[in-house]
Amino acid sequence: MIKIKIAVYVMIVVLIGSVIIALFMGGCINKPSSNGTTEETYNPIIDPANFVSTIDNPYYPLIPGTTFIYNGTADNQTEKNEVYITNQTKMILGVNTTVVWDRVWDQDNNIIEETFDWYAQDKNGSVWYFGEDAKQYENNVVVSTEGSWEAGKNGAKPGIIMKAHLKIGDSWRQEYYKGEAEDRAEVLSLNETILVSYGSFNNCVKTRDWTELKPDVIENKYYSPGFGVVLTVMVKGGSERIELVNITTK
Repeated sequence: MIKIKIAVYVMIVVLIGSVIIALFMGGCINKPSSNGTTEETYNPIIDPANFVSTIDNPYYPLIPGTTFIYNGTADNQTEKNEVYITNQTKMILGVNTTVVWDRVWDQDNNIIEETFDWYAQDKNGSVWYFGEDAKQYENNVVVSTEGSWEAGKNGAKPGIIMKAHLKIGDSWRQEYYKGEAEDRAEVLSLNETILVSYGSFNNCVKTRDWTELKPDVIENKYYSPGFGVVLTVMVKGGSERIELVNITTK
């Protein structure tokens, strides 16, 4: 009888061990990442037929020919930022994305950062972010391309830069390229009133933006219906305030 019980116990232990191994092999259990947090399975389904040609989400409108101009300070240094919505497109994962040209200059009018970002809107109205070609400059010379990524290459996956339907507490990935681009956003408020150089804006969405790559840095962004981002404020990890000062169209 004792031998039978021992055999049963051994079989149970072996069975439990086999199940645990199978779950890990199959990806059913979240695995610890290098920074100590759990790494979730993130596999957005991209169907090119589910995307439209115009990006008109009220909180993230990207109409070609429009330039958003921002001024502000970062670590006590003034900056100027121009975001130009081009007429160019780039095909990524079968989706025809809109190319956005984003440039930042320092207080001496030297360019310090330049990116070409790729966006597309689905039929539901959510705006997806498909990657960026990023360059950092020193003395007008490119010194780094850190942060560059393109969905579908080297394991990079698109994220949502702005959802179609928002509610407080919503949280999502804005991008995903392990170790390079892992920005996230969470909705904190839907009815903020914001005053910046360009004017006063009501019913703004306030988000908390952060990345797992720099967990000690947090920004609040404010999106106005019909305009998009009107204010960015760093609330942890540094000093930054960037606000909308002008909008031009061609």
